[in-house]
Amino acid sequence: MASALKNLSTYDEAQLPSAEEFAFGIVVADWNPEITHALYEGCYDTLIKHGAKEANIHTAQVPGSFELPAGAKMMIDKHKLDAVICLGCVIKGETSHNEYINQAVASGLTNLSMVYGKPFIFGVLTPNTEEQARDRAGGKHGNKGVEAAVTAIRMAALKDSLKAGQSRIGFS
Repeated sequence: MASALKNLSTYDEAQLPSAEEFAFGIVVADWNPEITHALYEGCYDTLIKHGAKEANIHTAQVPGSFELPAGAKMMIDKHKLDAVICLGCVIKGETSHNEYINQAVASGLTNLSMVYGKPFIFGVLTPNTEEQARDRAGGKHGNKGVEAAVTAIRMAALKDSLKAGQSRIGFS
């Protein structure tokens, strides 16, 4: 569903597992800091709200969104993490640079997820305008950082449940 039709911060809290036992990395791009720091606040606050311990949340800043996959790899190599959340904002602008950056970041995070067998969350805004970015970083469409934290908690819990030998849906 398009975020224009949904508030990114709306989720069923009763269905979200506790984050108490998990460790998270948050990698934040410094480019567009007003936006990315608002994403970070929403993300961090959501992790804490759902039981994550401050000592189990590790943060790193990188210059821009393009550097998110490298920062995420450095983060997971340094800390024992259950999920890494990458937050950035690439506004379209006058050239097609955004397409190259967004594709590279998405591919990089997907590759890291496959190699490490852990979730690397794409919390990168890809708006056409700064106004659209603000709307998704705590504005009228909520905060994509909240959505990224919820996704990280759910994916860490999924991995944990599969590792614990609980039943699976689908093929055995």
